[in-house]
Amino acid sequence: MKQRLESLDALRGFDLLCLVAISDLIEELAEVIDTPWMASIMECFTHKKWEGFSPWDLVMPLFMFMAGVAIPYSLRPSSQTSPKWKGAVYWRLCRRVLLLWIFGMMVQGNLLALDPNRIYLFTNTLQAIAVGYFFSALIYMHTSWKIQIGIAIALLLTFWGAMEFITIGGYGGGDYTPHGNLAEGIDNLVLGRFRDTAQVIDGEVVVKASYTYTWILSSLNFVVTVLSGVLAGQILKNEKKDKTFNFQFSTFNFNKGWLLLIIGIAMVALGWTWGLVHPVIKHIWTGSMVLVSSGYCFLLMGIFYLWIDCLGHNKHLTVLKVYGMNSITAYVVSHVVSFRSISKSLFYGLEQYVGDYYDFILQLSNATILFLILYIMYRKKIFLRV
Repeated sequence: MKQRLESLDALRGFDLLCLVAISDLIEELAEVIDTPWMASIMECFTHKKWEGFSPWDLVMPLFMFMAGVAIPYSLRPSSQTSPKWKGAVYWRLCRRVLLLWIFGMMVQGNLLALDPNRIYLFTNTLQAIAVGYFFSALIYMHTSWKIQIGIAIALLLTFWGAMEFITIGGYGGGDYTPHGNLAEGIDNLVLGRFRDTAQVIDGEVVVKASYTYTWILSSLNFVVTVLSGVLAGQILKNEKKDKTFNFQFSTFNFNKGWLLLIIGIAMVALGWTWGLVHPVIKHIWTGSMVLVSSGYCFLLMGIFYLWIDCLGHNKHLTVLKVYGMNSITAYVVSHVVSFRSISKSLFYGLEQYVGDYYDFILQLSNATILFLILYIMYRKKIFLRV
């Protein structure tokens, strides 16, 4: 494909801008502005405590979905490649998984703390992307899109069946409570002391009661989330006449955008319907949550694609591209490096004049410093990839 899919860069940038800048700024403002309208805005930047879905719950699935969209643009089906090329791809995939896993541990502070008691193995968005990307890439390379959809459905049903009918040590059997579901039990059993927040107290592994995220069984649906992005990527890359839908596809074509919107609406409706019996819970990445979140991702991808690539409204996207084209760098640096000491030096003495808004100004300074670093990288065409 000769033309770059600018909508993907812009959407990824929008996701990262919210994650590494806007959310922290809104949180600081909410501490100062105690009004109902500010509380309503803050709710949009807050995860659901358990069941349900908020706008902020879309950030992680969207990140994973876009990793899937990029797969058809960076890889080719196995039948179109030589054994030597496939070997290089497999090595690249393994290296990507390893780097994302290490970066994920860094982001959580597990490595930087230099504390052996804080080595946790599976805890972070980057590691979920690593799992989903690795298996989705292999599935894309070796199967057709129809088989890919079949695999996705099989994984969703496998997760649902396990949650409903398997019981391990008192966990499961249709229990969807935070501390009684099967995914929670499997993580406790397999990860044990290496589960996030776990501590050994009097010889017993204790996980904080407030920590309810699960990873191992949820990995089945991590793959589905990335696979949904792979499907979107194949639709966007396709330049042939589609016999199934009788659409003539070209490089940038309205039919593709409308197809994304139709799929998105159908997935959202199906997800919320399934949620009546299989609850929408992001913490354990239920199948209904996958359909709901992937549906919203399809809708956003379709809107961005129609507006930017089809209608040509691609001006004034620099800010989004700055974040989107160095997304992993933006995510890792924002979580690992604190610019607060620099901000305090720049605005030393200002607190007496701005009062409670001082922390907001410091946070704005932190976000600005990160943006300037990413902007310099963007201008010099330095794009760090794993």
